[in-house]
Amino acid sequence: MLFGLFLLLGGYFYLSRDLPGLEELERFEPELISRVYASDGTILKEFYTQRRVLIPIEEIPTHVVNALLATEDRDFYDHWGMNVKRTVKAFLVGYGGASTITQQLARTLHLNLERTYIRKLKELIIAINIEQTYTKDEILEMYLNSVHFGHGTYGIQAAAKLYFNKDVQNLNLDEGAMLIGLLPAPARFTPIHYPDVAIRRRNLVLRNMVITGKISKWDYANALNQNTSVAPRRESLGIAPYFTEYVRQEISDLGDRYNINIYRDGLEIYTTLDSRMQLIAEEALQNHLRYQQKKLDRRLLADREEMIGLLGISADSVNHLSNDSLFQMLAKRQRVVQGSFFAIDPENGAILAMIGGRDFEESKFNRAVQAERQPGSVFKPFVYTAAVDNGFSPSDQVLNQPVVIIEADGTRWTPTNYNGKTGGLVTMREGIQWSTNLVSIRWAQKVTPAVVRDYARKMGLTTRIDAVESISLGTSPTRLSELVAAYAVFPNQGVWNKPFAITRVLDRNGHEVYHSPRDTREVLSRETAYIMTDLLRTVVDAGTGGSIRWKYQFTGVPAGGKTGTTQNFTDALFVGFTKNLCAGTWVGVDDPRVSLGEGQAGAVAALPIWATFMKKTYDELELPVKDFNMPPGVRSIEICSETKKLPTEYCPTTTEIFNVRYAPKTRCTVHGKNSSRSNRGVDF
Repeated sequence: MLFGLFLLLGGYFYLSRDLPGLEELERFEPELISRVYASDGTILKEFYTQRRVLIPIEEIPTHVVNALLATEDRDFYDHWGMNVKRTVKAFLVGYGGASTITQQLARTLHLNLERTYIRKLKELIIAINIEQTYTKDEILEMYLNSVHFGHGTYGIQAAAKLYFNKDVQNLNLDEGAMLIGLLPAPARFTPIHYPDVAIRRRNLVLRNMVITGKISKWDYANALNQNTSVAPRRESLGIAPYFTEYVRQEISDLGDRYNINIYRDGLEIYTTLDSRMQLIAEEALQNHLRYQQKKLDRRLLADREEMIGLLGISADSVNHLSNDSLFQMLAKRQRVVQGSFFAIDPENGAILAMIGGRDFEESKFNRAVQAERQPGSVFKPFVYTAAVDNGFSPSDQVLNQPVVIIEADGTRWTPTNYNGKTGGLVTMREGIQWSTNLVSIRWAQKVTPAVVRDYARKMGLTTRIDAVESISLGTSPTRLSELVAAYAVFPNQGVWNKPFAITRVLDRNGHEVYHSPRDTREVLSRETAYIMTDLLRTVVDAGTGGSIRWKYQFTGVPAGGKTGTTQNFTDALFVGFTKNLCAGTWVGVDDPRVSLGEGQAGAVAALPIWATFMKKTYDELELPVKDFNMPPGVRSIEICSETKKLPTEYCPTTTEIFNVRYAPKTRCTVHGKNSSRSNRGVDF
């Protein structure tokens, strides 16, 4: 007998040597769904390898618990981890079946599914230890939160969402019975693929509940008559897929440093995104891209030579092909009109909306934050910022005349204006109002391209920028997100904020483990920022962006912005701001050889998206209308409209804003009392 006792103890210690200890048993941390939330509480996306949501036993309906006990373990509250009779029977007839709920929990959490006597004995030992560590209700809670219900779903809450698209608290008797009926073999009993089998399993569970007195015969009969049709929740990309992928990458990149895993840790990820603005932006972008796509399709169908050139095949090889066949070949490659959109709060850099392309399933490439495209005239404000910050004023003039530039390789560059026209002296305000190329180039020459590059760098642009005269026309590729953050400096009184997406990340216990770092710095004086804001208001109110007001009816809200178009109408952009919002959009084709078409400038191909977004956002969200704050160092001064100096009583006048340090000090000498001009009367 003593030998048998030693043999039994020896076997116990042998089997226990690689089993979980008390500390591990006390730590119930199954893999959980991580959720990404918008700033308004909307769930944007769920990440998981096992779809599971923890829910306390108090929130699980009694009829679900009773269905489990009646079917899986009727003596649950009376045993200490194993049912002796059932266990002996199981060892006599085979390995499977006869496990108590506690044994099943032990197997789920700590063992593999191999069918051996050794595994069964280990399961018994762990089950006994679990019973000594937890109360019966705690065991039920762990079991119902960890057991597999099929289709990658774990736990009763996730199962209720998957099969019936409702929370577990709202499950009916028949629905709860069907879920419990899945447990022995979810793949074979799933109502999604085998509804008749699932109904039979449901009926078996209901019968067990009647037999054990958990429900009345009337409840049983009523439940049998229910259809119990499933309404499975479809997997979706969620709201703002480019944004949630951006968030996923940020957390995944920091996983080792912060010891977090977005797929298994049940993180609660709170973000800056406004789901209402996001939906408005998506609608505006998609509607306009469909319009642009039709225009591009018509042009390419009408131009056989262009299609052949884009396909890169010889004319001989396409003689037998129709235009339609060529078009279909091209459609599979590079004729898709793409777009991106990026919006932030200029006060702090919080990302409010992000769209990286027209279809996330087709292309995961995020054109808002990854694509480097030429910005065209959207870059010009950096030229004027450098000028204003270095002592020039909006009334200062340069000649709108041709320039000849000798490139580093000796070639001559003779840029022209968009409309091909030239003229005389043009003020800085007029130059930016009408996006005059020759004026921008002359200002870049005045302050030097290297200084312009330095200001672009200071305002957050990180891509390669060449310090050459063509810098003023936006020939160096940039990212849309960086352009938007740079423009936000103007309404934010000279302060740059790095865009950020995550406000906080909580672990499964509610403790904050991470938030996006804040990076903010003053890059311009308040005076320069305000003057640039005012110059860009002219673009929107009376310049190349004027259709924002008269066509798209975004009126009554102070706003500034800039159109941008690249050579051959390859890229179209608009970046603009109000006091509350700074947003930008790009439209083009991924293949830069494909033009959007003659006349598809930023004001036509991109501005409508921005204007539609702004008007609808302000109308539907009822955002407050705020004006830009003029700092004490800026003053509106009356000047002679011709000489731009302080006026005499004989001068035609206008008003302009100045940094008081650089305001005009001398008075006009052209319109004095004794000047020849003063005696000529008034010209009409």
